[in-house]
Amino acid sequence: ERRLPTLIEQLRQEELVEVAERDGLYRTTGWFSYEPDDPLYQHQWHMDQISMPEAWRLNRGRGVVVAVIDTGVAYADIGDDYRQVPDLENTRFVEGYDFVDNDDQPFDEHGHGTHVAGTIAQSTNNAVGVAGVAFEARIMPLRVLNKQGYGSYGDIADSIRYAADNGADVINMSLGGPIPSLGIWRAVRYARSKGVVVVAAAGNTGRRGVQFPGALSQVIGVSATRYDEQITYYSSYGPQIDVAAPGGDTRVDQNGDGMADGVLQNTLDPRDKSNKTVY
Repeated sequence: ERRLPTLIEQLRQEELVEVAERDGLYRTTGWFSYEPDDPLYQHQWHMDQISMPEAWRLNRGRGVVVAVIDTGVAYADIGDDYRQVPDLENTRFVEGYDFVDNDDQPFDEHGHGTHVAGTIAQSTNNAVGVAGVAFEARIMPLRVLNKQGYGSYGDIADSIRYAADNGADVINMSLGGPIPSLGIWRAVRYARSKGVVVVAAAGNTGRRGVQFPGALSQVIGVSATRYDEQITYYSSYGPQIDVAAPGGDTRVDQNGDGMADGVLQNTLDPRDKSNKTVY
């Protein structure tokens, strides 16, 4: 190695040598992929369907704050009662709020919000559990749904404004109902005026008729598909849908990997009061 510069210079003096230089490598500018080392990633069939291995080479959510308006998130160890789920250990969080209990500890007592937060930004390439879609994004946990999974229009509207005023780039609401709310509509308009992208689920009625707020024109309404890319039996549908994306169907194993075709993420087991976690 130390003699290399001398050898290169000697070769350049040779009459038959056109070029002498240290060799190097270029790489393709085409499509290549990134594969995380999370042991259960092989069962996350939805990642391939939305081309995440290729997308991760371009962006992993860095610099983006996603507000998860839901049942809360098991984001930290709080006293003796609450424990962070293991596969959120490396996920970054920003300050959120609990609109149900009116405090600054929006911890999940249901499991749904933690699952959603994990889908977005589960700790990835950490040799634990599963991967998240935008694992370098930061999560803002906003609890508006109680341990039974219900929440008021007022709390939801307040949380949307909170997210818009506190730096959220994206708002995710995997919630809904059949009746529109003027307060929520105005809050969505306020968030959009500040440049926030607002996303909401179509609903789980299994029928035509998108739930609110997903049906609002200012909201990206998302219906759920399964492994065969057909709409799931439980998803609402209709003309207000903007995107159909993997939601899973735990009744089947269409890809034959030995596991039900749900969207696999680390979350709380709502049936277990000791904060047991499941995938």
